[in-house]
Amino acid sequence: MFDIGAAIVGTGFMGPTHTEALRRLGIRVVGVLGSSAEKSQRFAQEYGIPKAYGSYQELLADPDVQSVHITAPNRWHYTMARQALEAGKHVMCEKPLTMTSAESAALVALARQVRLAAGVNYNYRFYPISLEARARVQAGQLGEIISVVGGYVQDWLLYPTDYNWRLLVSEGGPLRAVADIGTHWMDLVQFITGVRIASVYADLHTVYPVRRRPRGEVATFTGPLDQEEATEAIEIETEDLGGVLLRFENGARGLLWVSQMTPGRKNRLYYEIAGKKAALAFNGERPNELWLGHRDRPNEQLLKDPSLLDAQVLPYTDYPGGHNEGYPDSFKMCFRAFYSYIAQGDFQAPPPFPTFEEGHHEIRLCEAILRSHREQRWISLA
Repeated sequence: MFDIGAAIVGTGFMGPTHTEALRRLGIRVVGVLGSSAEKSQRFAQEYGIPKAYGSYQELLADPDVQSVHITAPNRWHYTMARQALEAGKHVMCEKPLTMTSAESAALVALARQVRLAAGVNYNYRFYPISLEARARVQAGQLGEIISVVGGYVQDWLLYPTDYNWRLLVSEGGPLRAVADIGTHWMDLVQFITGVRIASVYADLHTVYPVRRRPRGEVATFTGPLDQEEATEAIEIETEDLGGVLLRFENGARGLLWVSQMTPGRKNRLYYEIAGKKAALAFNGERPNELWLGHRDRPNEQLLKDPSLLDAQVLPYTDYPGGHNEGYPDSFKMCFRAFYSYIAQGDFQAPPPFPTFEEGHHEIRLCEAILRSHREQRWISLA
C-alpha cells in the first residue's frame, strides 16, 4: 500500500508491536537496531527482517530507510529523533517524546523546519469507539463539556519483585506511571474533547521504595521473579500510583487516576466525559463499546459497527459489526494516518496523527504534575 521502507529501533515490547502493525499496512520493515548486535540479529532472524544494524549511524546512513520507529527507552528519544530528522527520515516515536520539555521544544522547532512527518505514538486515539466519541463531541451532542474523569490502571508491577527499566529515573525520567500510561489518558481525553488541560494538582505515591531487581534482564509484562537469590535490592524513586485533579481551558473539571498496582486490572484505560446535554464513557478492556448517558431518556450502549459510526471514523474501521477491533489495530490505524500523510506529500496540511507539538504539551503536563506533587499546590501550564 505504501512504497516506503521503515526501520525499528528497540527490540522490547514495542518493537514487535510496531513491526506487526507496519506489515499489516504493507510497509517494508527493512532493518532493526537493538541495544546490542546480538539483539539486533536475534530480532531480525525471528521476524524475518533483512537487516540487523550494528549502530544507529549505520541505520541512518541506509538509503532504504525513509522512516524510523523509535521504541527504545525514553532517555534515547530526543537524540534519536533529532538525528533522524536531521538525516532526512520521517519519525514515529514512542511516548513520552523526550525526558524534558526543553528537549521536546527543540524537537518541535526542528520538525517545523523540515518537510518530514514527525509523530508520537498515542495509539489509543485510534480505537474506532474513541474516534466516534470525538465525532459526537464535535457534533455538539454532549453540549458544553463540564467534567472529564477516569484513569489508566494495570497490575504488572504489583509485587516488589516486579521489575522493568521503566522503574529507573535514569532510563524513563522522574515520572513513571504518569509518563508511561497517564500521558496516554491525558492525550486521549484532550483529543476527544478538543479542550486542553490548563492546570493540575497532583498527589503521587511510591508503594515500594525498594524493589528486587533481577541480576539478569527481564522483559515488560513477564511477571514476578520467584527466586530471591536471583535479585538485588534497588531503591525506587518513581511513582507506583497517584491522582491528579485537572482544570481544563474551558472551565471543565477533571480527575485522573493512574496505577500500575491494581490487582486484576491488566490494562484498563477508562474515561467518562459529561456535557450539559449528554455523557459518554469508555472502558479500554471492552474497547468496542461506548456508553451514552442521558437525563430525560434511556441510556444507550453503542457497539462498534461501521454502519452506525460517524463518516470520519470509517477510514479507521476495517471490520464489520460484531468483529472486534482492539489494541494491535490501534497501532495499525495510527500508522495508517502517519503514512497516508507522507504519501500525500503536503506537509503544510494539518497532520491526522499525534504530532511532536502534542507530544511537547504532554511533557509540559508531566513536568507540571511532578512540580505540583512536590510543592503540593496547583500548577498552571500558562
